[in-house]
Amino acid sequence: MNEDRIAMSQKERDTLKIMTPVLAGKRTQVQAARLLRRSTRQIRRLQRRLESCGDGGVIHRLRGQPSNNCKDNAFRRQAVDLYRRDYPDFGPTLAAEELAKHGLDVCPETLRLWLKSAGLWKPKRRRQKHRRRRERRECFGELVQADGSPHDWLEGRGPRMDLLVMIDDATSKVVARFYPGETTEGYMDLTKRYLRKHGRPVALYTDRNSIFWGETKARQPVETQFTRALKQLDIGWIAAYSPQAKGRVERFNATAQDRLVKQLRLAGACTMAEANAVLNETFLPWFNRRCTVKPASGNDAHRPAGRSVNTSGVLSIHHVRTVANDYTIRLDNVFYQLLPPAWPGLRGGKVVVENRLDGSVRIRFGDRYLKYEILGEAQPPGALPPDPRGLSHQRCPAEKQSLAEKDKGDASAPPSAGSSTIRRSGCSSAEPCPSDDKQESIKRQAYRPSPAHPWRRSMKKRKKKKFIA
Repeated sequence: MNEDRIAMSQKERDTLKIMTPVLAGKRTQVQAARLLRRSTRQIRRLQRRLESCGDGGVIHRLRGQPSNNCKDNAFRRQAVDLYRRDYPDFGPTLAAEELAKHGLDVCPETLRLWLKSAGLWKPKRRRQKHRRRRERRECFGELVQADGSPHDWLEGRGPRMDLLVMIDDATSKVVARFYPGETTEGYMDLTKRYLRKHGRPVALYTDRNSIFWGETKARQPVETQFTRALKQLDIGWIAAYSPQAKGRVERFNATAQDRLVKQLRLAGACTMAEANAVLNETFLPWFNRRCTVKPASGNDAHRPAGRSVNTSGVLSIHHVRTVANDYTIRLDNVFYQLLPPAWPGLRGGKVVVENRLDGSVRIRFGDRYLKYEILGEAQPPGALPPDPRGLSHQRCPAEKQSLAEKDKGDASAPPSAGSSTIRRSGCSSAEPCPSDDKQESIKRQAYRPSPAHPWRRSMKKRKKKKFIA
């Protein structure tokens, strides 16, 4: 601070301009207190400072001095060294929580400034994007967003997994679990866990993955296994046409890919079971406690599943099969024999085969589950017995010649089912089969009916009636 110039902020200049008439006796202390929104006692103290220190009396005395609550340099070096050694890719907020476990309590913003000055943290550039704000739903359970997040969660220590997530739109409460992939069975298992914990939501909001969306060649929508299950559970389905539309679950995936990966690393998780344990015991309790909001309405829109809804049967892969006359069905190249009793309409009727998530198979006829036994695997495709009508194409020329000589030698013998099919295609008796020798093809003449053919007589009668008329 030079003797000629004093650095002031705009607020300090305004204070000095209002207090100058007070020092000159042209403005009362009450008027100055009203203009500066302070008490008269503060104005008297400020006036005494200006009289003793001059214009610099309006400047705060701690300017340029270290804060009374600042950390000492040894504490700062210890925190930065621990971050550099154990948490080099952690964000300031997550790193501050981990440092607190070592007894180093520091504010995330303070740690951010320390890391920036040490060159260990660079702020990310965030581009401004215009988005129309969509208000949250009012009730808990009114809308649930679902999505899958494929990522290298274990950082090469174990198999690659997908995190399937269901997050409530009104409160941001989350139900999630790791699965080998983003499959129909995985979403059905996650939905079953959600129903067991909260109940049936009103609607589910997802992207247009093939698990939820199907089309024919004519661009007509097709019901998938998962949408069929939602329909039976009376849960609506809404399709999102952009990732921004389901931004709540996308932001959760970004948070999980940042924090959950590091928590799995600290826990030393190497398998899917260990990852699910860390997810359920550490990450989800923290998120549901820290990152949820209070809904606008206190009503709960979830509906109980009830005993009338067979959740295990609905959330399974369904196959419709027709019952044969011997009360058998075939699925995945396996025959199933249906056991008594024989219900009316069962033979020739339709049954639903349920491949459940636990690996069991149930067969349902209407509302009844049938008893069955497995007969064994059917003949695999490509190994069917040869068609007798096509054997002539597979015979060698010597065999054909021997069969022809046999037919000539015993002309009086009656024809048998295994007679020679030389010069026949095996499909019909009027279709010749090409021989092995090179010869001209047989030319057929066009068929013309005889003059006395009944067809010609009918045509003559029609012409005669037409001429008389």
